[in-house]
Amino acid sequence: MSSTAKKAICILSGGMDSTLASYIAKNDGYEIIAVHFNYGQRTEQRELKAFRDICNDLGILEKYEIDIPFFTQIGASALTDSSIDVPTEGVKPGVPITYVPFRNGIFLSITAAIAEKEEATAMYIGVVQEDSSGYPDCTDEFIQDMTKAINQGTKEETKIEIKTPLVHLSKAQIVQEALKLDVPLEHTWSCYKEQNEACGVCDSCRLRLNGFKEAGSSDPIPYKAI
Repeated sequence: MSSTAKKAICILSGGMDSTLASYIAKNDGYEIIAVHFNYGQRTEQRELKAFRDICNDLGILEKYEIDIPFFTQIGASALTDSSIDVPTEGVKPGVPITYVPFRNGIFLSITAAIAEKEEATAMYIGVVQEDSSGYPDCTDEFIQDMTKAINQGTKEETKIEIKTPLVHLSKAQIVQEALKLDVPLEHTWSCYKEQNEACGVCDSCRLRLNGFKEAGSSDPIPYKAI
């Protein structure tokens, strides 16, 4: 693309949601710059592989792999503290122990710095409000407030829109949309626990598998237990 092409920074974890959001960004006509965060999560290496595979699929040339070591110092989440077990008995009411404190706020802040440097006008994030695990940093209201803060705290000529194309979709709708756009779902990774075969029982696996089931399709990644 030419240097005058509109640019978007896509926060790409390597999961199904962020991958679909990145494909939507491409369909929206943006030149994509991808950003991935290694933050001490249990499946850090597997997510990084997924990120790199998807960047290849999308032909993304410019990407950032950002290390955030302090989440393991903070702990408080089963994703970043190995002494806390990842729950496997299904989604329960309230904010689950897999919630990483203010993770999306920190991701968006770092991405905003990249967006300002790259003169991007959009940031895509695959947050899902209605079918998530109840994370407070996945809501419309939070994203609107972050957008305001980011534009308030950057240069006057910097105008950034945070795009959340999946925020009101169910997991089944996400699967359907991904299939429609030929998203390589076999390259995505959602499991909170395992890096070779997905566990099939953590909240993320359950939501993903249920989405495929409701969409009348089968998940192409390997599972230990279904």
